[in-house]
Amino acid sequence: MSFIFILIFNYCLASMAGKILIIKHIEIEGPGSIEEFFRDTARRLSTVSLEKGGSLPQTLDGIDAVISLGGPMNVYEEVKYPFLEAENTFIKNLLQEEIPFLGICLGAQLLAKAAGAQVNKSSIKEIGWYEIKLTETGKQDRLFADMPFELSVFEWHEDTFELPKEAILLAQGKNCKNQAFRVGRNAYGLQFHVEINPLIIHSWIKSYGIPEDIDGESMLFETVKQKEDLDRQSMLMYLNFSRIITQDAAVRIA
Repeated sequence: MSFIFILIFNYCLASMAGKILIIKHIEIEGPGSIEEFFRDTARRLSTVSLEKGGSLPQTLDGIDAVISLGGPMNVYEEVKYPFLEAENTFIKNLLQEEIPFLGICLGAQLLAKAAGAQVNKSSIKEIGWYEIKLTETGKQDRLFADMPFELSVFEWHEDTFELPKEAILLAQGKNCKNQAFRVGRNAYGLQFHVEINPLIIHSWIKSYGIPEDIDGESMLFETVKQKEDLDRQSMLMYLNFSRIITQDAAVRIA
């Protein structure tokens, strides 16, 4: 599927456009290619920066979807980061109202917690490029439509999550099994990052630092090497998510 076709089709889907709320936990982990994709559509993007004191909406009126990004904090650090407790409640409300949700890294862990699962330190800290595979259910899921069954993805996390009781595992990895899952009809969690680019990765290395056994230059080189495939897969996933937003908005209206 060509990128031009994706843009044309996305404009068609945007005829029922509403607001997509992006939750940012720290300034350095922004929406990246997510913003690049949706700003070329009729959908309105609204960003709340929790680290800077932004507040989540008190009502879900006018929100067609929510995307929750990553961050260095852990979901169980609610005393240190009080906004995590507010976001936990917010995600529970989204699940109840069946508003499409996409959680990335920390956002996925927050979804797992809101759905009743445990989030703990992983035995392996994943930083860099890893291979994951779609499950049989994942191959049939709307979010992964027309995507390869094996994906090379970028990871940067030290926690992992158990699968919520009523969730469906969509993708799994060798080191950290739970890589993508769905709760209900349209709430998705991705342990890996789809929004990144070489500049973002460079900024993370500079700000967060990396373990001594990881070669930052090699990781950046691999990111540049993977960029074309990453962009193609990311754009397709955003298109699929946009379809889900439109389809499920029609269901809620009906």
